[in-house]
Amino acid sequence: MRVLFAGTPAVAVPSLDALVAVGFDVVAVLTRPDAPLGRKRVLTPSPVAARAAELGIEVIHAAKVDADVTARIAAAAPDVAAIVAYGGLIPRDALDVPRYGWINLHFSLLPAWRGAAPVQRAVMAGDDVTGAVTFLLEEGLDTGPVLGTLTESVRPDDTAGALLERLSHSGAVLLTQTLSAVDAGKAAAVQQQGDVSLAPKLTLDDGRLDWRQPALAIGRRARGVTPEPGAWTMMDGQRVKLAPVLLRPEAPALQPGRLAMDGKSVIVGTGSHPVELTRIQPSGKKMMTAADWARGQATLESVVFE
Repeated sequence: MRVLFAGTPAVAVPSLDALVAVGFDVVAVLTRPDAPLGRKRVLTPSPVAARAAELGIEVIHAAKVDADVTARIAAAAPDVAAIVAYGGLIPRDALDVPRYGWINLHFSLLPAWRGAAPVQRAVMAGDDVTGAVTFLLEEGLDTGPVLGTLTESVRPDDTAGALLERLSHSGAVLLTQTLSAVDAGKAAAVQQQGDVSLAPKLTLDDGRLDWRQPALAIGRRARGVTPEPGAWTMMDGQRVKLAPVLLRPEAPALQPGRLAMDGKSVIVGTGSHPVELTRIQPSGKKMMTAADWARGQATLESVVFE
C-alpha cells in the first residue's frame, strides 16, 4: 500500500520509521518548512524531514496545504495518508486524494483532549490514564471515527515530554496495525463516544506558576509544560525558569511564593503545603540545582516568587 506520511516534530519520527520497517511503501513525506533554531537562528529541517532525507523519501515542505501542495500529494498517488503531529489543517480537496483517506495518530483517548496539546493538558489535569487513537481525519477538530486505541498510565512523576516519548513509540505500533487492517479490508471505524474536552496549543503564559494554587495543581502544571514552554515565575521583575517541583506536605508552612531552606532543600509556599524546587534558571544564566542557586542568595527568606 502506498502511504503519504505527514508529520513534523521528533515524536512523529517513530511512526515514520515503523511504517518503513514493516514494509509500507512511503511514497512521500509532508512536513512543515525549515525553521530557525538556536541563538543563531539557523534554518533547520524538521526532525521528520531530516529522517525522510536519510531514508531517501521525497519531502514536501509546506506550512499550508494549498492547491499546489494538494497537486503534489496527488502526484505521489498515495492509497492512504498517515498523519502524526503535522501542525496544519488538511483541506477537503486534499482529504479526498487518498482512496482510504487520512488516518491520524492522536495522543489522547478521543473525544478527550481534542487539539494540539493533548498530552500536556492530560498531565496538567491530573489524568491517571491517557493513551492514543488512530482515527479517520475529517474537517472538524479531531472528530472522526476511531479505528484503533491504546491506553497508557500517567506516572506520578511524568512530564509531558516523558509521557509523549512513550506514546510516540507505542502509537507507532498502533498506526502500523491500523494501516495493516485497512490494507486487509478489516478496519472498523467506530464513532467517538464520551465527554469532549479541548487541548489548545500551549502558550508561554501556560507555564507561569501561580503560587496561590494548591501544591498538587502547581506540580501538575510544572510537569505538564515540561519541556515546552517550560515552567516559570517572576522574581525581582525578571522571569525565572523552573524544572518540575516536588510535593513536600511535611515541610513547614510558608506563605504563597515565599522561600526557605528545609534542611538542604529549597521550598516554596503555595496555597496548600510547600513544594521543593529541583532546578532553577535565573534570567541570563544556565539551569542549576536549587541548592546551588540558594547559596548565591544573601537572604533566601527575602526572595519572593510572584
